[in-house]
Amino acid sequence: MVIDLNADLGEGFGIWRLGDDLALLDIVTSANVACGFHAGDPVTIRRTCAAAVDRGVTIGAQVSYRDLAGFGRREMDVEPEELCAEVLYQMAAVDGIARAMGGRVSYVKPHGALYNRVVRDPVQAAALIDAVLDYDATLPVLTLPGSAVHAAAAEAGISTVTEAFADRAYTPSGTLVSRREEGAVIHDPDLVAARAVRMAVEGTVTAVDGSRVSVAARSMCVHGDTPDAVRLARAVRDGLLEAGVAIQSFA
Repeated sequence: MVIDLNADLGEGFGIWRLGDDLALLDIVTSANVACGFHAGDPVTIRRTCAAAVDRGVTIGAQVSYRDLAGFGRREMDVEPEELCAEVLYQMAAVDGIARAMGGRVSYVKPHGALYNRVVRDPVQAAALIDAVLDYDATLPVLTLPGSAVHAAAAEAGISTVTEAFADRAYTPSGTLVSRREEGAVIHDPDLVAARAVRMAVEGTVTAVDGSRVSVAARSMCVHGDTPDAVRLARAVRDGLLEAGVAIQSFA
């Protein structure tokens, strides 16, 4: 059993800092680097990419709606051509900085509201995939099992990687519970670690209604902006290793 451990990083902006990126980079194998549309600025992106390269952590472009004020968590109706161009812009920016630091962007992961929208919206999913195809067709895209992204990517010849969330609650349909709802984010390290192990070993998770949902995944996410994110990520890593799961980047 092999699984990637990823976290959302580089989400500070200007003098505002969010999370402990350096500590998380010592734990994870993949870094979803904010591209400046929901969070992140040139200095933060540069520092995050440099630190990831120093630690041998794989860099991904965490693309988003253009929504700094809402941290990319407000759903938006964006025309497909515009969304494609904005995703392309973000990938190119972070990849350029990553290459200057001695690395490169090796995958793409949508953030927040865009992530959830493309799971169910084939039009926006296709716009996302079109941007990846325009920039680098070898880049895989992280998404949920059952996402509309899989069909759009298959049609375009883009690979996808299924992802699970150790610190998020699931609906019975296998999607993430909205952050507007109580209990959407799980904060107990022991519970988060146990869920991560079950998802990695059994490919299932218990949904909010008590049902068992299939979430077979190659990558596991722990959010960098969650309180005690470092503690949660370390608990997940330790739990997976104790269960005999090898932790290795997919890219």
